[in-house]
Amino acid sequence: MGPFGPFLGAVTRLGLEAMCRVDKTELRNVPPKGPLIVYSNHTGSVEVPLLFTELLPRPVTGIAKVETWDGWFLHFVFNQWNIIPIHRGEADMAAMRKSLDALEKGYILGIAPEGTRNRTGAMIKAQPGVVTLALHSKAPLIPVVNWGGENFLKNLKQFKRTDFFIRVGQPFRIDTRGQRLNGELRQKIADEMMYKLAALLPEKYRGVYADLENATDMYLDKV
Repeated sequence: MGPFGPFLGAVTRLGLEAMCRVDKTELRNVPPKGPLIVYSNHTGSVEVPLLFTELLPRPVTGIAKVETWDGWFLHFVFNQWNIIPIHRGEADMAAMRKSLDALEKGYILGIAPEGTRNRTGAMIKAQPGVVTLALHSKAPLIPVVNWGGENFLKNLKQFKRTDFFIRVGQPFRIDTRGQRLNGELRQKIADEMMYKLAALLPEKYRGVYADLENATDMYLDKV
């Protein structure tokens, strides 16, 4: 972190816990050390700083769209927190290298495979980039879901606290079973990962992954 990073983390956490009732007991199931990819659904903006600060003091970073740096405030905060900017819609090798370097140093790396906010709370189709990152790093992954944050701005305007829920699944690693990694296989694995999120969410948040009866975990090995 930058010199102001810990202070910003503490203030942000206190502020968000004042505005939200955070059900976070399952975060204790996140491994206490070692490289780890935490992947989550992306319902809005509040879950990013909330999950980030709740995972401190573990070394944590994450991936965010480069456009986030356009505003001076988030530019400052994200630089202090060493968040990794990514150019969406292209193979951003600089972001990949920074992510691999963070994992090699034992960081938690946060990523939202949907690639953008789903806005309604219901999950949309995942992008497969996380699969490539996980295979290159050999880091375990853990599904962490959240819901309630999609109501944050509406509640804030009404001076109401937001109920924010967090659930944590079991860690796993990806194994391609010796198959050549092409676009179809990457998407298949990404979809298997998203079904892990869907299984932790209330039904109305599962979106395109609501058909849990079709979920498989052929390429996911528990650790």
